Amino acid sequence: MSEQVSEQATTAEAAQRARPETIRAVPVRHPGRWVAAAVIAVLLAMLLNNLATNVRWQGWIIGQYLFNSQVLHGVAATLWLTVIAMIVGVVGGVILAVMRLSDNPIVSSAAWVYIWFFRGTPLLVQLFFWYNIAALFPTISVGIPFGPGFHTWSTVTLVTPFAASILGLGLNEAAYMSEIVRAGIIAVDEGQTEAACALGMRRLLIMRRIVLPQAMRVIIPPTGNETISMLKNTSLVSVVAGFDLLVSVQRIYNANYKIIPLLVVASIWYLVMTSILTVGQYYVERHYARGSVRNLPPTPPQKLREFFVRNFFPRHAVPASAPARGGDA
Repeated sequence: MSEQVSEQATTAEAAQRARPETIRAVPVRHPGRWVAAAVIAVLLAMLLNNLATNVRWQGWIIGQYLFNSQVLHGVAATLWLTVIAMIVGVVGGVILAVMRLSDNPIVSSAAWVYIWFFRGTPLLVQLFFWYNIAALFPTISVGIPFGPGFHTWSTVTLVTPFAASILGLGLNEAAYMSEIVRAGIIAVDEGQTEAACALGMRRLLIMRRIVLPQAMRVIIPPTGNETISMLKNTSLVSVVAGFDLLVSVQRIYNANYKIIPLLVVASIWYLVMTSILTVGQYYVERHYARGSVRNLPPTPPQKLREFFVRNFFPRHAVPASAPARGGDA
């Protein structure tokens, strides 16, 4: 009996010695992060202190002119310019992309030359060109090629500053959008086009029903970036006597000489508009990602709800590994 007990004790001691020791997890320290955070905090505090103590800042003027009727009119003009120019750019980009992918070498070469020219020259130069187009063509006629004209217009009255702004912004944007659309079309498997052709579908119907809906996943993200860039590029129309947010602000500070506060007003409105466009782009990308990913990324309201639940109601928190439901808003 004693031998059996001693044998069991020996076995237990051997098992205890063979068992690995408990791992003591020591968190990795990141001193660089704390140093970087401290530097950023100090710089931010210095900036806020400088703005608070600088008598030339005149922050009260920002609140006075933030919702000024002239400024709001400029905001509306900027949005209107952006919408029209992007419509021209997107439609022209789709046409140019289809031309680039055409089997006809003349059509493909013409599209390539257009893209080469408008991407190779500055947007500001193009705006000046369209604004001064009357110096090259005093009149614009409609009629038989190389024959008599039916009707003639004065270029000065036809190409107004607004029309010159749309031509400059829209035609330039079409060159960039064509490459974006072409990349999206190329990303779709050619086998689907061949299968549709075998079923007797026409090329335009294949493009509209099969290729473009799948290409949108590739086209939407850069198109959103182009829209935001277009919103900011509208400020260039001020050089051709156009009207937008920047011009409305310039007219105000040319009268009262409060340049910095009114430029801050313009910057605030640009940030508001670009932020709204960014949120809209996120939801559009999420919509077109439904067929390519199993679990859609969480929406901003979902992220906000998860943050509050995790920090204030930890008992009801959903594990981080749980997939986000695509139907939630």
